[in-house]
Amino acid sequence: MKRSGLKIAVVGATGAVGKEMIQLLEKRNFPFSELLLFSSPRSLGKKVTCAGKTWSVGVLESGCFDGVDYAFFDASDEISKEWVPVARAAGVCVIDSSGTYRMNAEVPLIVPEVNGHILKKLSATGSVSGALLAGPNCTTVQLVMALKPLHDRFGLERVVVSTYQAVSGAGAAAMDELTSQITTVMSGGKAVAKILKHPIAFNCIPQIGSFLAGDDEGSTSEEKKVILETRKILDLPNLAVACTAVRVPALACHSESVLCEFKNVPDVAGAREALRAFPGVTVTDSPKDFAYPMNLANAHGDAVDVGRIRKDPSSPRGLQFWVVSDNLRKGAALNAIQIAEALLA
Repeated sequence: MKRSGLKIAVVGATGAVGKEMIQLLEKRNFPFSELLLFSSPRSLGKKVTCAGKTWSVGVLESGCFDGVDYAFFDASDEISKEWVPVARAAGVCVIDSSGTYRMNAEVPLIVPEVNGHILKKLSATGSVSGALLAGPNCTTVQLVMALKPLHDRFGLERVVVSTYQAVSGAGAAAMDELTSQITTVMSGGKAVAKILKHPIAFNCIPQIGSFLAGDDEGSTSEEKKVILETRKILDLPNLAVACTAVRVPALACHSESVLCEFKNVPDVAGAREALRAFPGVTVTDSPKDFAYPMNLANAHGDAVDVGRIRKDPSSPRGLQFWVVSDNLRKGAALNAIQIAEALLA
């Protein structure tokens, strides 16, 4: 596959992630010469500026992927199920951020800094055309970015994570709902939920996704995703993982409180050193200066920021820390573009 003058497509171009992706394609000087933008019929004909040119938004239709080199999908599972096979049949390398193919054993689930060796092998064998790569859940991305260097240093055995997820993870409509509810409540009115399960203004909702039945009864689909995806990306199928996912009234960035147990006794200095050396991770951790990762500092940023690193007082092999990252950037759009960049490299 060629490495310059590419014809690329973005499916879901007018959504929250799609907008970030278009900005990042320009910011990172991604080597495309033609950009196809696809969205729902209500966005048909909308004009979008990228890389000094104006592009029109179209709709998915027969032949729309002809000649395309890379297609970035960030749409619904239904769209991916229908159109990813069509794109692959046209010889397109598809990078899909939906949940459709993540746990398919034949589809690599990629965070380039963590398991980029899979991309190197794919590129070396000339198997890029028609390939399908999946991007993880945004919550999983930042978690494994923090876990990988610590696992390499100390040997990971158990993970307990509680997530504090911004409304941007539920889309632009949820962001609008939060801002409008704040105005309503501050004016003395009563917030009414239309997008989320409950009012989100000044509230936390301990449910993201649907509740599961059977052996996973009481857990949500979001929590199950984090567990299964973390194991797959780290190639640790038996890793003990527990997750509680909570929607919080923040516009941008997901936060996570993480407790890990390791095979070897960890030390805080060694943990900081390993995290600082890992690409894509920053460490903000100076308690005396009240310095730690926060949403406002990391919004619109590309890094996974880790802080509050400390020993677990209940276990000699335990470590606790706090992780913040922009879920629309590294959690979705940036990660997808980095996958393509790694293949081109």
